[in-house]
Amino acid sequence: MITRIVVAEDDASIRELLVHHLEREGFRCEEAADGPAALRLARGGADLLILDLGLPVVDGFDVVRALRREARDVPILVLTARSEEIDRIVGLEIGADDYVVKPFSPREIVARVKALGRRAGLSSTQAPVVLRFDRLEIDEAAREARLDGIDVGLKPREFALLLELASNAGVALSRASLLQRVWGFDFEGDARTVDVHVRRVRAKLDDRATGSGLLQTIHGFGYKFARG
Repeated sequence: MITRIVVAEDDASIRELLVHHLEREGFRCEEAADGPAALRLARGGADLLILDLGLPVVDGFDVVRALRREARDVPILVLTARSEEIDRIVGLEIGADDYVVKPFSPREIVARVKALGRRAGLSSTQAPVVLRFDRLEIDEAAREARLDGIDVGLKPREFALLLELASNAGVALSRASLLQRVWGFDFEGDARTVDVHVRRVRAKLDDRATGSGLLQTIHGFGYKFARG
């Protein structure tokens, strides 16, 4: 459950506006105006980091890289004035979980934060399941994907994507369907978001498994989890 949010934004007026709307929704916020402060607060046990990519001293890209190198799984929502697609893709590639391009509405940020909380928790009234595929075990309750009993270290969104595909083993799911099921109907990113996360999961899992490719690409459509 997300309760403590670090808002890292060097523009004081934007930072104060975000904190106001988030605290009105019941979240507890801490503020950072530069990269070193964002890193210190995020390392202190934040539940979520809202991160401006244009921070002074240490920029947002380096903050994300540092946290992911340390294997910290805190969800990261990046804010950027950079509209170029490559910046958004790079942000996702290095470990961000979502992004919003400025200008944005505070209500959109609140909605994204709540969506990230749902995805990280993925609570369900159904009993948690453990899916087993030869050497691979996907444990919903523990939020772990294990090869030969060893957790491969998937981040929350990566695990949610793998669980969705594995729960529909043998069924081809479109990119649009995966965006809706894993990212939610309020997500406004494009289909490349799915491709980025599939590559991450493959890097941690597929290449270390049977070699046959557990996550199969259905060209021009989406992805399928191989049964075997």
